[in-house]
Amino acid sequence: MKLTILGGGGFRVPLVYGALLGDRAEGRVTHVVLHDLDAERLSAVTRVLAEQAADIPDAPEVTATTDLDEALTGADFIFSAIRVGGLEGRAHDEQVALAEGVLGQETVGAGGIAYGLRTVPVAVDIARRVARLAPDAWVINFTNPAGLVTEAMSRHLGDRVIGICDSPVGLGRRIARVLGADPREAWIDYVGLNHLGWVRGLRVAGRDELPRLLADRDLLGSFEEGKLFGVDWLQSLGAVPNEYLHYYYFNREAVRAYQSAEKTRGAFLKDQQAHFYEEMRRPDAHALKAWDRTRAEREATYMAENRETAGAGERDADDLSGGYEKVALALMRAIARDERTTLILNVRNRATLSVLDTEAVIEVPCLVDANGAHPVAVAPLPDHATGLVCAVKAVEREVLAAAESGSRTTAVKAFALHPLVDSVNVARRLVEGYTAVHPGLEYLK
Repeated sequence: MKLTILGGGGFRVPLVYGALLGDRAEGRVTHVVLHDLDAERLSAVTRVLAEQAADIPDAPEVTATTDLDEALTGADFIFSAIRVGGLEGRAHDEQVALAEGVLGQETVGAGGIAYGLRTVPVAVDIARRVARLAPDAWVINFTNPAGLVTEAMSRHLGDRVIGICDSPVGLGRRIARVLGADPREAWIDYVGLNHLGWVRGLRVAGRDELPRLLADRDLLGSFEEGKLFGVDWLQSLGAVPNEYLHYYYFNREAVRAYQSAEKTRGAFLKDQQAHFYEEMRRPDAHALKAWDRTRAEREATYMAENRETAGAGERDADDLSGGYEKVALALMRAIARDERTTLILNVRNRATLSVLDTEAVIEVPCLVDANGAHPVAVAPLPDHATGLVCAVKAVEREVLAAAESGSRTTAVKAFALHPLVDSVNVARRLVEGYTAVHPGLEYLK
């Protein structure tokens, strides 16, 4: 089975390959094709993968190419993990927004809109090529903003593109762990958009254990989200939000923390990864050790400003192991082998949430089999969540419209309608600022 990874020179690719090495079952991946526009990064990642596979019999063959059509042709599965504009683009997204006093995070607020405007045209081109060169392939989208990009691609690939994120999985795992339950045996009632969802229940053996957690202040304050949001707020909500909702519920504090930070997250990762790829130029460098050391630092500093604002302290060691690669492989195995499972995924709504149309991509539990991912019926969202979900989905639709039409006016509208952008004038200046620094936005006229 052939797996193509777009963005194959990306730093997190070894996580995927490492997970593949543990898969010894029939119908496993035998050939991994890495595609990237940067040949030097491809070479560095290929070295890490070669060290991972040392002494492992029947490790999947790895090839690398800068030719997109070559990479797509004949693929059974395609992991899309591209970063249009690179980490330099992410750093610009953050800086332009923070200069206007609004959030520049890569998937939330102004930064997410800018990233989406750069990424959607490229993602659509990929989707069209997949439909032509690998019409039977399944595309698993890692690329952020994951819900928005998945919806853009679904207009050309239908249900054969599925978006993934490890945030809901990590959240469900933490809740189950603090309740003393096995996460593998828990049903997580989670619903929303990517990076905008809530756990409203966690059932073990048919019993909802979330009320027990919400009623116990000590237990509720003992894990990441309890520390991040505060016990009182979680009890007021009657649910546990995805960590990214901290940017909405504590926006002033988050913006202030990011403005006063020595470096933005994008700038930190840009410098950190530049050091890693520079080290990989040395033929005597231990690739896997260098990558592992860099990854550990990356994970430990994740959302550091938010945790500092909330006084949440360091991340728990159990939360430093990542997880998105495990979700991707579980999804791929379920489809390829018809191993039925349940995963929280980004898929077309159909009739799941009545407040959104059937084509809107949402993030919900799905039953997965050889025919793809099928969203499970969920209870309606409470009013406070409905308002946010509908507002952000409306913004995503404006981003898609701007990307399709090239309309600068529509791009301004996308920024202005976002709940975290507080002025039409700010929206206009954001568009001016982003088009000035991003070559990928020259299409906006």
